[in-house]
Amino acid sequence: MTEIQMPRLSDTMEEGVIATWHKQVGDTVERGDVVAEIETDKAIMELEAFDAGVLEKILLAEGATVPIGTPIAVLGDGSGAAAESAEAPAAAPAEAPAAEPVAEGPAAESAAEPVAASAEPAAGRGVKPKASPLAKRVAKEQGVDLAQVRGTGPGGRIIRVDIEAAAQQAGSASSAPAPQDAGAPAPAQPAPSQAAGSQSAADPDVEEIPLGTIRKVTAKRLTESKQQAPHFYLTSAIDVTDLVAFRAELNQRLQAADGPKVSLNDLVVKAVATALRANPSVNVSFGGDTLLQHKRIHLGVAVAIEGGLVVPVITDTDRKSVSEIAAEGRELAGRARDGKLKADEMSGGTFTISNLGMFGVEQFSAVINPPEAGILAVGAVDDEVKVREGEFVARKIMRVTLSADHRAVDGAVGAAFLQQLTGLLEDPLRIIA
Repeated sequence: MTEIQMPRLSDTMEEGVIATWHKQVGDTVERGDVVAEIETDKAIMELEAFDAGVLEKILLAEGATVPIGTPIAVLGDGSGAAAESAEAPAAAPAEAPAAEPVAEGPAAESAAEPVAASAEPAAGRGVKPKASPLAKRVAKEQGVDLAQVRGTGPGGRIIRVDIEAAAQQAGSASSAPAPQDAGAPAPAQPAPSQAAGSQSAADPDVEEIPLGTIRKVTAKRLTESKQQAPHFYLTSAIDVTDLVAFRAELNQRLQAADGPKVSLNDLVVKAVATALRANPSVNVSFGGDTLLQHKRIHLGVAVAIEGGLVVPVITDTDRKSVSEIAAEGRELAGRARDGKLKADEMSGGTFTISNLGMFGVEQFSAVINPPEAGILAVGAVDDEVKVREGEFVARKIMRVTLSADHRAVDGAVGAAFLQQLTGLLEDPLRIIA
């Protein structure tokens, strides 16, 4: 018997959601076959089989949230022995409810439907119900008593969907409150998250939308970034009139040679990589008692997807041509939106670029993507009137803002980097030199 376990598909992953099963019970599985798709904290990734065999049992259904290392399916030789072996540990917990007093009729309801169970049987058992770490956290946030929830995971284990269903059922019953058990402690005041949930349940004009895995982890990591890293910000207004003209001419030549079209952001990415090579003190990470100097330049380019934000990484960016950056960046962004990025394509970044110029945003400050020490926020290109040699002229201006971790980067170091970047973008031939 071979267990298929929830793998760690990213450096920050603690649990995954089974999005889709590509193999079903009885299917033959070869090494490298895609068995399932897993939603991680960054994207939806393919889970490949490390061993060959026959899929004899699926332990968790689609939609289940599973901590890493937890078995989710079993491979065997097709005889069914592996499936029987996998069922044995769950047999005792599964039989426990049979000894409890149950109501007539509804007792035959399907275990696949998570419902709130009577508190009395749980209290009678005196046994703490089994629940996943995520389920415990969600139960605490939603104010759900685990003893009142019937688990639908393996062996009756309580999982997230059980908690959400119980919370929804409790919200539906809130309009007709039942008398509270005298032995149960009444909550003094709801926590902020509970209060928000109660408000949304009572207000028909408010819709409560559960956070996806990517947004949850993004919120957690960026909150930690703002709390732990002392951000400082430097903004430069760059004259990109020549850069815009250079891009138009470059695209004409690339088109004639059947090359990829280059965007303004591709040129910015190349310029940032070149500036980092000239200013290695910005290509660093804060390591507590040490400063980590990265010898290679791997630029992350933020991509907005449905349900959050991901940052695919272009490795060795300074060593690649603008056309190579354009082709690779477009491919990575497309696969990011399709949820097909691999773990190694979203890790190892040493600096990040976030561009909101296409939305007409003139200027903004971005939050550093840890463990990096800097991120560049790129705004839109606008026509502005400037004074050149005593005359008013129309120029194309783009504002960029560097957010830097002051533990790792000093103000003068950040200013020197921006000065170098400004010179490159205002003299675009230096970008490709």
